[in-house]
Amino acid sequence: MKSSRLVSILLLLQTRGRMTAAQLAEELEVSVRTVYRDVEALGAAGVPLYGDAGHAGGYRLLDGYRTRLTGLTADEAEALFLSGAPGPAAQLGLGPVLAAAQLKVRAALPSALRVHADRISGRFHLDAPGWYTDADPIPHLPAVADAVWNGRVLHVTYRRWREPTDVRRRWEPYGLVLKAGRWYVVAGPGPRTYRVDQILELAVGDEEFARPEAFDLAAWWAGYQRDFHDRLYRSRARVRIAPGVRLTGPADAAVRAHGRTDADGWTVAEVPVESLDHAHGEFLRLGADVEVLDPPELRERIARTATELARRYGEP
Repeated sequence: MKSSRLVSILLLLQTRGRMTAAQLAEELEVSVRTVYRDVEALGAAGVPLYGDAGHAGGYRLLDGYRTRLTGLTADEAEALFLSGAPGPAAQLGLGPVLAAAQLKVRAALPSALRVHADRISGRFHLDAPGWYTDADPIPHLPAVADAVWNGRVLHVTYRRWREPTDVRRRWEPYGLVLKAGRWYVVAGPGPRTYRVDQILELAVGDEEFARPEAFDLAAWWAGYQRDFHDRLYRSRARVRIAPGVRLTGPADAAVRAHGRTDADGWTVAEVPVESLDHAHGEFLRLGADVEVLDPPELRERIARTATELARRYGEP
C-alpha cells in the first residue's frame, strides 16, 4: 500500500541518512519512477525532504527532523514484540535494555495495537535451546559482544577438539550468531567460526580493526552452513525403510525427495551419512525397521552387531 510505503521511506531516510532513488527502489522492491512519485507526495504533505543531484546525491531529511513511531500495523506490532527474545538478550547483557526499549515502544503504540502486542507477549514464549541439554556457561559473551560492536581486537585462549587443544588466538570479531541455543563468533582473519563457550581466557586489546565493508554476516553464515553439511555428509548408504518410519535430517530429506516404494511397501533410497561409525549407530537405533543394502562394510558391521545382540540377549 502507498501509505505504508511512504512511512517506510521516511523511516529509511531517518535511520540511514542520504539514499538515492535507486537504493530506495531496491529496498522497497518498487520502480525508481514509483519512488519519485512517493517523494513528491511526501513533499506535498510538508515533510522536509530534499534531493541533491550529482554523484554523491540522493534524498535526505532536514537535519533534526524525526517522525514519531506511527504507521505500525497490528501484525508489525505483534512481530516486534515476538522478536524480543529475553534469554539471548540477557546473555548479551542487554536484558534491562530490551525491557526498557519494549516499554517505550509499547507506550508509543495506539491502544488497539498495544492490545495486540500484549497478547503476543502473553501467548508466545521463545526458548531457543534444545531439549535434554544444559546451558553451557558463557561468561565471556558480553565482552565478545562489546568487541564486535566497537571493533576491538580480542586476544583469547581457546579450547578446540584437536591437539593441541588449548591455543592462543588473535581475533577480529565480525559478528555473533545464536544457533540452536549456542553462541558462535565469526572472527577474522579468514573469517572463521568459534564457539563462545570454548573461550577459556579473554583480553580486549586497545587495537581497533576495520570490519570489511562487503562482509554480510547472514549471507556468510548461510554459506558456512552449506559448506559444513557438504563436508559432514561425504558418504552415502542405500537403505530400505519400513512403512511409516522416518529418518532425520538430510537423510529424511533424501528419502522424501528420491525414495521409491518396493513390492513389500518399504521405501528404498540412497541417503547421506557422516561416517560408517555414525551411520552404524543411527541405523541400529531403528532396529528391524531399516535394512542397509550398501555399502557392504556397513551392512556387515550391523549384521555382526545384531548377531552379538542376539547371542547376548539369548543367554539365560
